Amino acid sequence: MSERKVLNKYYPPDFDPSKIPKLKLPKDRQYVVRLMAPFNMRCKTCGEYIYKGKKFNARKETVQNEVYLGLPIFRFYIKCTRCLAEITFKTDPENTDYTMEHGATRNFQAEKLLEEEEKRVQKEREDEELNNPMKVLENRTKDSKLEMEVLENLQELKDLNQRQAHVDFEAMLRQHRLSEEELRRRQQEEDERETAALLEEAQKRRLLEDSDSEDEAAPAPPAPRPQPTAILHEAPKAKRKAEGMGSRLQLSGLVVVKKTKTEAEGAGSRRGQAPPTSGARERRGAADPSPQPPGASSLSQLGAYGDSEDSDSNI
Repeated sequence: MSERKVLNKYYPPDFDPSKIPKLKLPKDRQYVVRLMAPFNMRCKTCGEYIYKGKKFNARKETVQNEVYLGLPIFRFYIKCTRCLAEITFKTDPENTDYTMEHGATRNFQAEKLLEEEEKRVQKEREDEELNNPMKVLENRTKDSKLEMEVLENLQELKDLNQRQAHVDFEAMLRQHRLSEEELRRRQQEEDERETAALLEEAQKRRLLEDSDSEDEAAPAPPAPRPQPTAILHEAPKAKRKAEGMGSRLQLSGLVVVKKTKTEAEGAGSRRGQAPPTSGARERRGAADPSPQPPGASSLSQLGAYGDSEDSDSNI
């Protein structure tokens, strides 16, 4: 196990490589390899598209009797993913590409075909010039004429573009600036005009309202409305005052002045006299200077009436 990772193996002194037996394998033997499709292709059998990068288990072999600068050329066999038809292509070291052989057609190779056509034409021209000196002179003359025509056409196009595309950037900027100022001025004038129109309309409306108010008669000033809370402060005061006056009148009518002894004796001497008649009572009432107050209650009047009866009975 220790010799597994060493770089140099041990060879005994009597080692002879020629004595090692060699395997006799065919030169066109095939190997199974894993690869990806090198380009987009379409199957000729079923029309299935196989995109670039599709993975296949392919068979690889070396092409016999085809070598490019000592490099071998390999052929690959793959199968269509739909119909299992066999497709083959091989390497192209000359163009660093792959070449389709049979079973499918390569897509998107127009550019490659064009390059191949140009190479073919160039090769034919070189072969003609190699054996014919006059052909070389003729081709050079044609190339010089073609080059002069191309230069003339290019100069004409330049002149035409200069005439059509002669632009003064300063003038363009100036014109743009002037147009912006003109647009701003117009907008400002429109705003001022609209503002003046609105002010005039408001003034006319105010004048109409003033004239209408002058034509109508001026209404009388409204009477001052009493405050709702005033009655709450005045009513208790008036009620309290009236109650005080009524109580005084009642008490004045209920109180009886006590008679003195001399007045009692005079009343006893007059007991033998007849009671006064209604006329006398009227005269006495007329002679009495103290009238009843207008605010006296019925109870006070009753008390006064009772006093008068008692005095009459005492007499």
